[in-house]
Amino acid sequence: MVEEVKSRIVVQKYGGTSVGSAERIKEVAKRVIRHRDRGESIVVVVSAMSGETNKLVALINELNPTGSSREKDMILSTGEQVTIGLLSLALEAKGCPVISYTGPQAGVKTDNSFSKARISQIDGTKIKQDLSKGKVVVVAGFQGVDAEGNITTLGRGGSDTTAVALAVALDAAECQIYTDVDGVYTTDPRMVPEASHIPKLALEEMLEMASQGSKVLQIRAVEFAYKYDMPIRVLSSFDEGDNGKSTLVTREEDIMEEVLVRGVAFNRDETLLTITGVPDQPGVAFKILGPISDANIEIDMIVQNIGEDGSTDFTFTVHRDDHDQAKEILSSVGDKFNAEKVGGVTNIAKVSIVGGGMRSHAGVATRMFEALANENINIRMISTSEIKVAVLIDEKYLELAVRCLHEAFGLDKP
Repeated sequence: MVEEVKSRIVVQKYGGTSVGSAERIKEVAKRVIRHRDRGESIVVVVSAMSGETNKLVALINELNPTGSSREKDMILSTGEQVTIGLLSLALEAKGCPVISYTGPQAGVKTDNSFSKARISQIDGTKIKQDLSKGKVVVVAGFQGVDAEGNITTLGRGGSDTTAVALAVALDAAECQIYTDVDGVYTTDPRMVPEASHIPKLALEEMLEMASQGSKVLQIRAVEFAYKYDMPIRVLSSFDEGDNGKSTLVTREEDIMEEVLVRGVAFNRDETLLTITGVPDQPGVAFKILGPISDANIEIDMIVQNIGEDGSTDFTFTVHRDDHDQAKEILSSVGDKFNAEKVGGVTNIAKVSIVGGGMRSHAGVATRMFEALANENINIRMISTSEIKVAVLIDEKYLELAVRCLHEAFGLDKP
């Protein structure tokens, strides 16, 4: 029988820049101890030190860039292992009882999709035992183990996903994501200095913003939080003390104010693929897009145009890293259909407006299109949901589009 953890459990995650040097790791240790001294039970999830994963990728590419994904995951998982050891040593030096675990040791089970594995289960028994003994538990993010005992990595944003999934498994009070910014803003302040800090945000709004390109939180982590109703707090690891600004991402019913447009998100990582002149018949969409999905490539926006001659054209977007592989698959599909043409465009970007208030207000999309038209920005594709409107534009107009939409919806006013 596992002894009950009597204090409030908090999962904290620190990214690569937060643990990028010995001095930064010492600062993280001080912060963790402050929270522990308040009576909280602390689980810390860490990324590899900034730049370490890139070094490992460079070595892989120098030796065998097309090698086994299993072996690549074996290599890439080592970056986080270094960090958990270093942070644990820093905590030990300050007299804090601590134990570190790799993802597999922490009970993080995944499927076998190497480099893009998804968490299937977390057994938090061992961690709860350690917390009940007063220890801080330090866990390597970004990694897990499949049913065959192979080490897997979770892909982009894997450490955020690990942290939120652990918070859910441990029934934590909240998951705190420490990064190099002090919360979520109406858009990227580096592009629009007038961007406003958002103190509280609905999980659904954050999910849309993350899916549309906001880099503060990774979409898979927000998906976990949204599904299991886990509050996320975004804070800066560079603020002194713990009284700086933050953004709490929580249930919609906890948000008193329903804002028409909460923010402008953008994504430079989109690429567009088109297949033209294929037969317009039942099942053609599945036959075209199915092989792309089977390759574990995520498809974003989709447009189908049907011609009068009984043919159809498909246009869709994927992440830029997946462009070459997706185009190769699409070309093979095109050969089977005797398609007229398979093409791709990489110099595009996606811009989106997101806000819970869109549900009850008409004319939001019209105002967006008018603002873009006034700047002579052409729209290639449009995608909508209840609380989002996204458009695909030429990348050269991205900054202009973000600025004009931010102003058009009054987001430059506090």
